[in-house]
Amino acid sequence: MDYLGKDIKKLGFGLMRLPMSEKDVDIEQTKEMVDLFMAKGFTYFDTAYGYIKGKSEEAVKTALVERYPRESFQLATKLPAWEADTAHKAKDMIYTSLERTGAGYFDYYLLHNVSASRNNTFNDFGIWDYVQELKAKGLVLHAGFSFHDKADVLDRILTEHPEAEFVQLQINYADWESESVQSRLCYEVALKHNKPIIIMEPIKGGALANPAQSVRKILQEANPKASFASWAIRFGASLDNIITVLSGMSTLEQMKDNLSYMDDFKPLSTEEKAVISQAQAAIAAIPSIPCTSCGYCLEECPQHINIPQVFEARNQHMVFDDLNGAKMSYRIAMMFGSSNPSKCIACSNCENVCPQQINIIETLKETTALLD
Repeated sequence: MDYLGKDIKKLGFGLMRLPMSEKDVDIEQTKEMVDLFMAKGFTYFDTAYGYIKGKSEEAVKTALVERYPRESFQLATKLPAWEADTAHKAKDMIYTSLERTGAGYFDYYLLHNVSASRNNTFNDFGIWDYVQELKAKGLVLHAGFSFHDKADVLDRILTEHPEAEFVQLQINYADWESESVQSRLCYEVALKHNKPIIIMEPIKGGALANPAQSVRKILQEANPKASFASWAIRFGASLDNIITVLSGMSTLEQMKDNLSYMDDFKPLSTEEKAVISQAQAAIAAIPSIPCTSCGYCLEECPQHINIPQVFEARNQHMVFDDLNGAKMSYRIAMMFGSSNPSKCIACSNCENVCPQQINIIETLKETTALLD
């Protein structure tokens, strides 16, 4: 099958979680990781304007751009227009990214984290048309967007913007049937629109590298030599129409592990897919808050608490025993629109409309105590 990026190897280096030395990127370890990655023939690097407060893009310049021929790799970065208060400031972001990286141009340029609410900013600032102008100038070779929202929103955006050449989606086997992330549904929408896909969060922020004991048992019995992360990355890479699967590697050891099974990548066999199905069933059996992200509570909450997003963070701890990841997801919810759950006034509006009959008020108190 011919599609954009079909010849790129199916492991990409995500530069959001680079090794750190105190508050700065550990540039020497990053160089080692880049060198090993390139030596094995892997060429796709993914950063963003805001990663590590700009230090990720700066590390790209030092560890990659200044040390390898520009045509020997693909570099992606992202434009978060919603961080700017004017169209001019938003449009100027690419020039900051070009200066930081020294790349000259970006092979893949993404509107960062497009969603139902944030797309208004991209529309109001004229960013969709702007990236086409950047393509005409040769500063961008291919333009698309990263996405964190529901499948119906993705369908609408791709219908309104057929010029998008690709989409970056959160896809992993734990979120495949998730009511909130909707990995499978979003994947199917992208296929419907004939858009190739870059996969992000294949290990769910590291949670699938150290899964729950019931999942560990299933995977270890199936293949005691395979790392838990390998199951997750190979799941994504085995799907159709995939440009690459991004792994946010933080150590040289993680890089070596990923390369050990992706250097000569083999898609999941029928038997291995059955193992993944067992792992998914084990995850579904772990007790969690039964929130389906229907959104009814959002319309009724006078304090503007994003209850589904808060519960998603809590479930990350309950299902994956990932307290650090849960706290990060909780903070992200606060950063992007939700009021702090501690502001709950116990009005019961949310509980009166919840189809799952969740004891929302008490669960919010428990979540705040754990994650705040």
